[in-house]
Amino acid sequence: MPELRHVEPKYLQIANHIRDQINNGTLRPGDEVPSERQIAADWSVARPTAARALEALRNQGLVESRQGAGTFVKDQPTARRARERYVRSRQIGRIYAPGEYAVIVSAELVEAPEHVAEALRLASGEQVIRRQRVTHSEDGPVESSVSWLSGELAETAPLLLVKDRIKIGTIAYVENATGRTAEYASDRVAARLATDEEAAELELGEGPHAVLNYRHTVYDTQGGPIEFAESVYPPDRWTFEQDYSVR
Repeated sequence: MPELRHVEPKYLQIANHIRDQINNGTLRPGDEVPSERQIAADWSVARPTAARALEALRNQGLVESRQGAGTFVKDQPTARRARERYVRSRQIGRIYAPGEYAVIVSAELVEAPEHVAEALRLASGEQVIRRQRVTHSEDGPVESSVSWLSGELAETAPLLLVKDRIKIGTIAYVENATGRTAEYASDRVAARLATDEEAAELELGEGPHAVLNYRHTVYDTQGGPIEFAESVYPPDRWTFEQDYSVR
């Protein structure tokens, strides 16, 4: 078991650990999650702390308790946060959850739009790699996204310009190809109307449609940007969640 840290309430650390196991496919819908007694023993915490961890998971809609049987993972939409994808990549060598797959729409060298050049700290008009994908679940399209990377990676990481999935994920592939290590990421989220192209990719039908626009930048250990990504998520989905203490 991971060691508990002092910066976050113990019950949230336990709940987040179990949530990561659900999101990376270690625990699948229908699987039983550890009981209060088992959590208390495994993590060396009191039973009320274990109970709060399970309650947090229930409140997130990840698990359900069955009288006299235990607590089980619920069927649910796949979690969309980048954090879960990094966890899956590090732990099991792939970024998509069971039942989820991506189609690479394009992979090309283009001139960097102004906001992309700014995010990647490039001069205006420099060449960048643009990888566009549409992610699907069993229910249909759930995400349209574009990854932008420095054009200098075209030689050292040539698969970025191939219209095939990189199973270990873009960041892990770039790390392996360049020796750079991703250290942290910064996210910005806003709501807006979908473009006609986005509405078509997400199969939204007649518009207008409000969507969630998510900008995500990954930085290396020296603080240099590795990847700038823009994702669009359809309406009527619980796309992101965060747990935190208010004490």
